[in-house]
Amino acid sequence: MNKCKSFKPSINTNSEVLILGSMPGVKSLEEQQYYAHPQNRFWKVMGAICSSTDLHKMNYKEKLAVLLENHIALWDTIKACERNGSLDTDIMNEIPNDIGSLLKKFPNIKCICLNGNKSYLAFKKYFPELLEKYKCYKMPSTSPANAKYSLENLIDKWKAFSC
Repeated sequence: MNKCKSFKPSINTNSEVLILGSMPGVKSLEEQQYYAHPQNRFWKVMGAICSSTDLHKMNYKEKLAVLLENHIALWDTIKACERNGSLDTDIMNEIPNDIGSLLKKFPNIKCICLNGNKSYLAFKKYFPELLEKYKCYKMPSTSPANAKYSLENLIDKWKAFSC
C-alpha cells in the first residue's frame, strides 16, 4: 500500500470558488501537479469555463494562474491516505484536509465544487456543517476512469454551477 499526501492549496484572497478533488493520482503525485495525467480532462474543462483557451497545453504555473485570475482555487478533500494505483475506490485510511480553517482564512469563497463522488463523500463525511453553510456542487469527475461522460458533457455539467 502506498502512502499518498495531497498538495498545498492553490488559492488567493480573490478566490470565490473552491474546487476539491479527492486525492491526486499516481501521475499527479509523481509530477507534484494537480491533474497531471494526460487523459484527465480537468484542464480542458477549466479552459472551456475560464477563458476558452487550451489550458491543457499550458505549463503548470500558467494553468494555476489562469484559475486564480478566474477566482478559482484548487485543493483536495483528503490530506493523506493509503492507496495502490490512482482509483478513488482504493483509498484507505484517509485523513481529511483542514478545509474549515482554509475557508476561515479565505472568506471570499462562496461555493465549493467537489470533483467526483469520492471527493463529495469525504466532504460530506468530515464537513457536514460546510454543506449547509456553502453552496456545494457534486460535479462529475474529470478522471479518465469516468468514461460515462464525454468531454462535451463534462463541460456542460461544469458550466452549470453558479456561485
